[in-house]
Amino acid sequence: MSLLDVEALHVRSADGRALISDVSFSIGAGARLGLIGESGSGKSLTALAVMGLLPAGMHASGSIVLDTGATPATEIVGAAERRLNGLRGRAMTIVFQEPLTALDPLARIGRQLAEPIARRRGLRGGALRRAVITALEEVRITDVDRVARAYPYEISGGQRQRVAIAMALACEPALLIADEPTTALDVTVQAEVLALLDALVSARGMALLFISHDLAVMAGISDRVVVLKDGHAVEAGAVRDIVTAPRHPYTRSLVAAARRLGGALDTLTRTAP
Repeated sequence: MSLLDVEALHVRSADGRALISDVSFSIGAGARLGLIGESGSGKSLTALAVMGLLPAGMHASGSIVLDTGATPATEIVGAAERRLNGLRGRAMTIVFQEPLTALDPLARIGRQLAEPIARRRGLRGGALRRAVITALEEVRITDVDRVARAYPYEISGGQRQRVAIAMALACEPALLIADEPTTALDVTVQAEVLALLDALVSARGMALLFISHDLAVMAGISDRVVVLKDGHAVEAGAVRDIVTAPRHPYTRSLVAAARRLGGALDTLTRTAP
């Protein structure tokens, strides 16, 4: 049974322009799927449609069904905002590309992290403070006391993204969407955050929808991939198959570009069965 089923998804702008056309995919419980493509391909827009967070004026059609097994399956397309609010941060949650804009600049980190933990677990007082510290330690922040007291602008980009991941995991969602979560970070910090995300998703058994323009990054964290171009899904399959035998010309260009930029795909190809 699929946790998330996206079937014939279309998204149009307010003036009727097609932004996403007939995109379909599914994610099983605990599985990992990547959406990859260049800027403007529709990756982030697809993620926003899944979350029911399309910008004002945009219209989705088709079907997006979320079924965690704990509650009746929900059709996201056309669902009431009240119903979607009950799912966001609980059944599904998202980590955005730039945490500085996702976090509240006027609230201390500890307070922002405490809110979802309190809602999910009903903790208060000392128990809630200990849970906040544990959540920060889980994302490998060492100076947890300082970070908990800090405002978002007072900590580094890597620490902010770790906090954003901790907040996303606080309500123990069945589906985590990671939308270009390391693009704004330098290469060293990027690798650390990706390794952290990989370990946490595995440890919690969550499903992951990972969005990136970087095929080498995608190959290291996803099992399957959907290639998007101009709002269309041009190819889909296991990551190894996409890397070793791409069929669509656009996919072949992505693979060729990734090989030119580094040896990660060459390593994956050599270890493919």
